[in-house]
Amino acid sequence: MKYGKVILVASAVLSLTACTKLDEKLTSETTSGNTGGSGSVNVSALLVGTYRSFEGLYMDQARIWAAQEHSSDEAVGPTRGGDWDDNGIWRVYHNHKWTADHDFLTATFRQLAQSQFAATTVLDNNPSAQQAAEAKFLRAFAMWPVLDCWDQVPFRPTSTGDLTTTLPEVKKGTEAADFIISELNAAIPNLPAGRGLGIASKDAARALLMKVYLNKGVYANRENPVFAPADMNQVIALADQILAGSYSLGNNFFDNFAPNNDVIGSELIYTLKADNGAGVGGNGAMYSYMCGLHYNTNPSGWNGFATLGDFYDKFEATDKRRGGTYAGLTDVSGLKSGFLIGQQFNQNGTALQDRKGNPLAFTREVKLKETGNNLEVTGIRVIKYIPDYAHQFPADNDMVIFRLADVLLMKAEAILRGGTATNVGP
Repeated sequence: MKYGKVILVASAVLSLTACTKLDEKLTSETTSGNTGGSGSVNVSALLVGTYRSFEGLYMDQARIWAAQEHSSDEAVGPTRGGDWDDNGIWRVYHNHKWTADHDFLTATFRQLAQSQFAATTVLDNNPSAQQAAEAKFLRAFAMWPVLDCWDQVPFRPTSTGDLTTTLPEVKKGTEAADFIISELNAAIPNLPAGRGLGIASKDAARALLMKVYLNKGVYANRENPVFAPADMNQVIALADQILAGSYSLGNNFFDNFAPNNDVIGSELIYTLKADNGAGVGGNGAMYSYMCGLHYNTNPSGWNGFATLGDFYDKFEATDKRRGGTYAGLTDVSGLKSGFLIGQQFNQNGTALQDRKGNPLAFTREVKLKETGNNLEVTGIRVIKYIPDYAHQFPADNDMVIFRLADVLLMKAEAILRGGTATNVGP
């Protein structure tokens, strides 16, 4: 992990076992009146609405994922003839030439502020102890990427009053980090234990705390960060608390991103819930593979995004994350999990073709402006979230925010930066 970039593994609504039910009718259960604490308000509905406000942020290909991945070597959105140009908005990310009026960035910033305000509204309406703890976690969860990416966080301590004439506070650097830390520490005692599958939990808050402590030196001085041993020891202590839970590195990396990853994903610490039967969740999993898959694959994709050959080369040939056959995917469609490179086949072993009858063989090389006969096949494609062939709108894959491997990497980095520990574990 590099201190200048936070990788989100990438990201909820309440699970069926939580005290708040998933099947609430949000449009009808919130009573009319003031949501500033003086009227009759359904706090449970407000809290569910706050969870759901993160769906667009983490389950849309043009929001947080785009900002984090298209600005790196991990994703590129080339113009393929007349497709995917979008006035160059993807190329700007990859070339690091975005400006303050970039549509995707401004929308991301605005939606994070809206999620923060939604959490504050919950806190203003006499929530229970657990509801307040969940709202504090969600508010911190909204503030953290704003601090991490923009270095200044607009903040309103209350949702009441005349908001049209009162400007928000602006928390920067260490002040913002310390506030997020205080919110999470206040929340942890009243959060439920165990995995946070669609609901804030103690371990979800600890994982977010690790992110903030690990980067406190960056937030204090981005030009010349200094990593205090005390902060690194906080990261290590929080990691050890999480590692005491029932998490493990599974035999198959891709189980963490399968349609039933809430059951078989042994690494999952915090997810945004997706449940087709309950009508919960965005389409983050679907977008993750639809954007890159070709029109003639199953499922039929949008033939857009790819990854760079240099990034692919960082994975050794024996690295299981490069992918391979996956039950419920390869036997259904011929697709493999992980990186798709070279000739593609269907489930019967028949070689696929592009729309002009040429071999559908994805190439290593990809350019931002693709022209000519091979524009449909340039670029290595990626399947991280396994397609859900039973449901696509929404798919059932929970969107992964924090998982065990992330915790282990953060602990290792904290040790490297001066923390007192010798074993990463488990």
